[in-house]
Amino acid sequence: MSLTLPWENPADDERVTVPLLFTTTRRGAINRRTFDNKSWRPAVVAAGITPTRATGMHALRHFYASSLLDAGESIKALASYLGHADAGFTLRVYTHLMPASEERTRNAIDDLFNPPEKP
Repeated sequence: MSLTLPWENPADDERVTVPLLFTTTRRGAINRRTFDNKSWRPAVVAAGITPTRATGMHALRHFYASSLLDAGESIKALASYLGHADAGFTLRVYTHLMPASEERTRNAIDDLFNPPEKP
């Protein structure tokens, strides 16, 4: 099954059709609540994990975002990927996950005043 939706901007008329990665047994779109209740939570319980908000499906979204930030992706790009209209919102939600920059800052200034010697 595939799904057709506005891709970059929901206000645009430009629509993109993509195949669904996961489908129901009838090859339809999976309802988020049904998947959470019938598949995700039972798997969490079977793994011996207490179902909470922190272990819910939404946690995968945060895992995705934190993985991208850890790899050096920009807040602006991440906001776009997550569908946030305001990168400031994304920054407020995920700033605590951004890698510390103190070492990069020190290295940048050191390199400025002590450029590497040319071979």
